[in-house]
Amino acid sequence: MRSRTGDHMSEDRLLRLFHGMCLGVQALHSATPIALAHRDLKPANVLMSDDDCPVWMDFGSMGRARLDINRTSEALALQDLAAEKCSMPYRAPELFNVESHTSIDERIDIWSLGCCLYAMCFFRSPFEAAHERGDSVALAVLSGHVDFPEDSPYSGGVHSIIRTMLEVDSLQRPFIETVIQSVIDVASRAPNKA
Repeated sequence: MRSRTGDHMSEDRLLRLFHGMCLGVQALHSATPIALAHRDLKPANVLMSDDDCPVWMDFGSMGRARLDINRTSEALALQDLAAEKCSMPYRAPELFNVESHTSIDERIDIWSLGCCLYAMCFFRSPFEAAHERGDSVALAVLSGHVDFPEDSPYSGGVHSIIRTMLEVDSLQRPFIETVIQSVIDVASRAPNKA
């Protein structure tokens, strides 16, 4: 509905809702005895509670957050699983071409969260335009190039959070605790409270 009217939510509300989404992800990433990753975070998988709090749903893709990929067969199996279960415009770059002898961790969800925050701001994933044009979403994601509308109503702080989360190099991407702290910091300076 908001996308049809171009009605942007206030930065204060945006950050409050996104903070709640991050807390849900933090619960998965800090699960014991094994940390979990959702693996299909996208706006369509968020419900709003009666008290306007975001709640994640659709845990069919969820699995162990940290995986050591030692063989080509393991890499291909994870890549196939991601192709089947993870929505392409929100999928982390390392899941498009999984390499053997590598590790995957919960920061795949951080990438998806960054795409979600972008979609909350601008009504679609930063990589949906490539999909709509018939271009390769995988190449768009792997490029890591993200444009922000010139007339963005959001602060540079919000843009910075998105850029940090959409770091192609998964080892340079932040963990959820760092994202939460960034959201708190930017929210404390939010310009348009409503």
